[in-house]
Amino acid sequence: MPQNKQNLKILIVAAEAAPYATVGGFSQVVAYLAKNMLQMGVDVRVFIPKFGSIDAEKYQSRMKTAITGLEVPTSDENNPSLICNVKYCKGEDGLITYFLENQEYYEKRANVYNYSDDPTRWALLSRGVLEFIRSGEFVPDVIHCNDWHTALIANYIKTVYKDDLLIKNITTVFTIHNLAIQGYLLDHRGSSELEYDDGKSDIASFFAPRLNSQNFMKRGILFADVVNTVSKHYSKEILTPEYGEGLDRLLLELRGKLFGIVNGLDYDEFNPSTDALIKKNFDVNNMEDRKENKQALQEEFDLPVSDETLILGFVGRLDHQKGVDLIIETLPHVLKDFDVQFVQIGGGDSNLSAGLYRLKDQFSTQVGIHPYPNFTLPRLLFAGSDCILYPS
Repeated sequence: MPQNKQNLKILIVAAEAAPYATVGGFSQVVAYLAKNMLQMGVDVRVFIPKFGSIDAEKYQSRMKTAITGLEVPTSDENNPSLICNVKYCKGEDGLITYFLENQEYYEKRANVYNYSDDPTRWALLSRGVLEFIRSGEFVPDVIHCNDWHTALIANYIKTVYKDDLLIKNITTVFTIHNLAIQGYLLDHRGSSELEYDDGKSDIASFFAPRLNSQNFMKRGILFADVVNTVSKHYSKEILTPEYGEGLDRLLLELRGKLFGIVNGLDYDEFNPSTDALIKKNFDVNNMEDRKENKQALQEEFDLPVSDETLILGFVGRLDHQKGVDLIIETLPHVLKDFDVQFVQIGGGDSNLSAGLYRLKDQFSTQVGIHPYPNFTLPRLLFAGSDCILYPS
């Protein structure tokens, strides 16, 4: 693999990527990472499905066709291949994003996730990427896979494509964003690691029932050259039974290739001195202007306006992994005894959402919640809060 970053070619493959397909903060992480590497001189590109929810008119003038009639093998004798197209769009920042186009599995679906045939949909993406590379359109040195949706890429490279001259030497990096969702339709919780897919058998055909019981996440961990997750601390936590989601023994065995890297931010967007989405721009030399953002945040969440009140802010997925249960458990003691307000943004677990609503009912003048995903409101929260809670 070339060591000079000017020559390095990286393909980031993901289920979603901003601005085209955005369900959660993960799509922003993909976009920020790609943009930063592009600025470093890396030839980085992104590859996602072409979902029906992508605004065709908005990107029509920049959307071009890279490949038509791409045959993606399914390993099924009766239906040996699926026909796809590959489109691409060059963003204003110069970043090229490829789109795997298939009417049945992507374009006719209203949502990105949560279909009964999801294993087939994401197996198609994983193998479709590799068939795209075989065409010679773009041959990366590194494929960056993200979560279970793209985990089979590493598995396919080490097995089905192990003798392919264009593919066999590609390095794979597999990033675990959410270990709890491993990509198979059988409930693994409460089961021992040996009671389900060992990850070493052949990948089932796209349409075989066996595909639904194969653990995509495990296969990504097993076959990727490098595995990383979203923080150094979390990379240690998942080696334990408490946080390992049934894969702790495997991760412990392979910990030599496991790393923790904190997600980054796009400082062009998250910059209070230039951000057009906040009430008043400020910087370290002009902190007095920050007060207007604090007032705007209190007004946005219908809280009493007071510069003397300490605002605690939290932005993140409502998940036990994020420590939201700790916030709900401990905040009543703080709110009862101190002049404090709490503001929350982010969706997720319905039980945790209900807990936040109860907190809001109990402390209506001190708590403001927005238990849904939002990609602009957090900027005001960061600008107006006095402290940011980060319990995970």
